[in-house]
Amino acid sequence: MLMRTDPFRELDRLAQQLTGVTGTWSRPSAMPMDAYREGEDYVIALDLPGVAKDAIDIDVERNMLTVRAERRPAAKADDVQMELSERPLGVFSRQLVLADTLDTEHITADYEAGVLTLRIPIAERAKPRKIAIGGASDHKQISG
Repeated sequence: MLMRTDPFRELDRLAQQLTGVTGTWSRPSAMPMDAYREGEDYVIALDLPGVAKDAIDIDVERNMLTVRAERRPAAKADDVQMELSERPLGVFSRQLVLADTLDTEHITADYEAGVLTLRIPIAERAKPRKIAIGGASDHKQISG
């Protein structure tokens, strides 16, 4: 149902963890995700802890689904001195190529507890269906 578009994404994530470099709009960081089928829906769950709902952008163009989000620094008072900052800030993005068997016209999105959940229905044409078997008497005979 889904194809990964960047085989080096995991290497980029590891390098980011080691160097502490955060994502930018030109080179966003990856966001962890799970993808699975649940009944008649394909579900994608993306981890975005600490990201405000209005800082998430979801687009679909043809079969390319793009999720972008930005975790902004918390507003600090003038007298606050940061002692430790381990939570990554910046831009996060994920692009997924969706199969033709998914109904991209009816994607729904929910955001709760730092998890963005996208539900994509399986297209009617992709669902299993029974094929009726006709007999020889069901066809017209052409005589010559």
